[in-house]
Amino acid sequence: MKAEVLNMKGEKVDTAELPKSIFEAEIKPDLMHQAYVRQIANARLGTHKTKTRSEVAGGGRKPWRQKGTGRARHGSIRSPIWVGGGAAHKPQPRDYSQRMPRKMRRAALRSALSVKAGEKQITVVDELSMTEPKTRELSEILQTLAGDKSTLLLLPARSENVEKSVRNLPKAKVLHASYVNVRDLLQYDRLIMPIGSIEVLQKYLDPEVSA
Repeated sequence: MKAEVLNMKGEKVDTAELPKSIFEAEIKPDLMHQAYVRQIANARLGTHKTKTRSEVAGGGRKPWRQKGTGRARHGSIRSPIWVGGGAAHKPQPRDYSQRMPRKMRRAALRSALSVKAGEKQITVVDELSMTEPKTRELSEILQTLAGDKSTLLLLPARSENVEKSVRNLPKAKVLHASYVNVRDLLQYDRLIMPIGSIEVLQKYLDPEVSA
């Protein structure tokens, strides 16, 4: 698949070949969904906790005798039906993480990138660099390249100036190409990446190269 290479002014400067194995792969919606759910689940801390009746204070004695008071029988004020008592069937700490084989995860990424390419949502630039952090300057660049669409910037290497400039842009996010994930690919409307990012993606997503 051929793609136009633009500069940061939106002018065409070259043409690049997008690897067919990554950007024209078989689209597997079920696999993308599984990878998305796994990523959301793995982000959960699972630290929620409520006290059971064995953990709340009080209740060392029977509140009143069993018979003769005219009131319902009770054995402890720590019972869940008492105010201040323990909680029954409430959340406890647990691990929400899910496992997914590496080959399936990479196939899901190839599917997501192929969806982006098929819908013409990928913009390739010759470079994406800034001499100093400037949010307004980066905002103008993104407006030129992607308009008002939400944008994911996929960089081949760390760029401190670009990363700092994007922090205050609510509709943009910067990500290293080696950390590309299904959630961000599906969440943002446009994908902008320097031509160097293609090589990074090819190293671990191309079945022939990464095998």
